[in-house]
Amino acid sequence: MRVYIIAASPLTRAAIENLLAGRTVSVVGSGGSLEAVSDQILEAEPDAVVLHLADKTTEFLEVLAASHLANDVTVVALLDATRPGLPSDLLRAGVRAILPTQITREQLLAALQAAIAGLIVLDSVRSPALFSEPALLSASLAEPTEPLTPREREVLQMLAGGLANKEIAAKLSISDHTAKFHVASILGKLGAASRAEAVAIGIRRGLVLL
Repeated sequence: MRVYIIAASPLTRAAIENLLAGRTVSVVGSGGSLEAVSDQILEAEPDAVVLHLADKTTEFLEVLAASHLANDVTVVALLDATRPGLPSDLLRAGVRAILPTQITREQLLAALQAAIAGLIVLDSVRSPALFSEPALLSASLAEPTEPLTPREREVLQMLAGGLANKEIAAKLSISDHTAKFHVASILGKLGAASRAEAVAIGIRRGLVLL
């Protein structure tokens, strides 16, 4: 796995890199903030971005939404603490895994593999609180105003597999523009703000096979 690390503290970046050290992971870059290195991340072509989220979560969510990074790269967040509503805010912004900073190497590697494969990963402490949030449940379970077409369901399944727009286009023998159009249509019909949220909603509605 190719991983990019973002953490404000150099010591924290070093600690995460040390946690990931091994033959199965290659750290392809690191930075102090998402805003400062967003262009460099795409150039490094990582499979995932591991982000240590210490504070200023509102600013981070705004930067993540503006960068559209989560459309192309799997984003995994490590949190020291959480506030009410933050996990669902992160999922809506496209984050695929929300984990505590006190995590073992084995747990982090397993979470990265699952998130890259298209799954949503939450630690056991946050899961009950997250799925009891009325706003998230209503958004996830409400019926779409318009059903997905067979092609859109096919594209949604590929999103669940972690495929980027270019990979979807290649598999379906369509243009990148058409693939992007299908993804945008899926997000609109499901009322999702990100690909990850669309997959989560699709799983709950039985539209995605695991």
